[in-house]
Amino acid sequence: MSELVDPAVVLFFTFLFGSMFRSATPILLAALGETYVESGGVLNLGLEGIMLISAFTGFVGAVMTNSLVFGVLIGVLTGMLVGLIIALLVVTLQADQIVVGVGFSIAAIGLTSLAFRVLYGTSRLPTLPPKDTINIVPLSTIPIIGGIFNQPAMVYLGILLIPIFYYVLFRTSLGLKIRTLGENPMVADTAGVNVFLYRYALLLFGGAMAGLAGSYLSLYQVSVFQDNMTQGRGFVAIAITMFARWNPATVFLGSLLYGGAESLAGGIQALGYLRTVPAEIVLMLPYIFTILGLVALARRARFPPALARPYKREL
Repeated sequence: MSELVDPAVVLFFTFLFGSMFRSATPILLAALGETYVESGGVLNLGLEGIMLISAFTGFVGAVMTNSLVFGVLIGVLTGMLVGLIIALLVVTLQADQIVVGVGFSIAAIGLTSLAFRVLYGTSRLPTLPPKDTINIVPLSTIPIIGGIFNQPAMVYLGILLIPIFYYVLFRTSLGLKIRTLGENPMVADTAGVNVFLYRYALLLFGGAMAGLAGSYLSLYQVSVFQDNMTQGRGFVAIAITMFARWNPATVFLGSLLYGGAESLAGGIQALGYLRTVPAEIVLMLPYIFTILGLVALARRARFPPALARPYKREL
């Protein structure tokens, strides 16, 4: 029976399943953090910019220290720093959250491109230390789907975080306070919750998760820094967060949808399928599939009433 199966087809699906989770991981990590931020009533459209800046600083840190772990830590710290700046602008100064977020994301493209050329020029590309993967035997030996169980540690970390994030958000008093901030911050303030402090903490946490996603992208998924390498992944993570209704479990499904579509596009290119179709059309597939999937969920979306609205304490 196996002799009747085209080896190219087997190779295609092996590649698809093996890379799907790797492609979904940066979206998943960023969207999990954004789930908490938006549940607390803040819309961080700067997620794209945080991921891109962290991808750059994580890459530079890994090259300088010859350690991927230190590169990831530097990327996370970068995300927290940018999150702190955004918190100062939108929480303390009460600037428009949409303008601030979009501004940061646009500025990040030029800033990282310029900094990369200043450090490394246009022809000399530094090399990263080798990356390790965790091979779960015997699951990794299963035909076609075995690649799912041979992944970098951060892929498994993202999956392990899903039940933790769900439990904290929906089963603990901390999660109730966070969700109350998004529903009615005045009620939370009356109950003794410091709205400003919590939103600062949420933006720092969301920045750390976006920094983790960005550093994963440059250090593990692509293994090099490239201009505008996030390519809208931050905005995709925001869309998935919203239409998953701020549920970590559904966020995971949305991330897999994007990861599967990106892997599908990569497999089509790598194995030479659809040779007559322009490469630009193939590269659009992840976004087309993600948009179609999110449209199916959009009718069920209910936004927190206080989302993107600055809180002003009444005297």
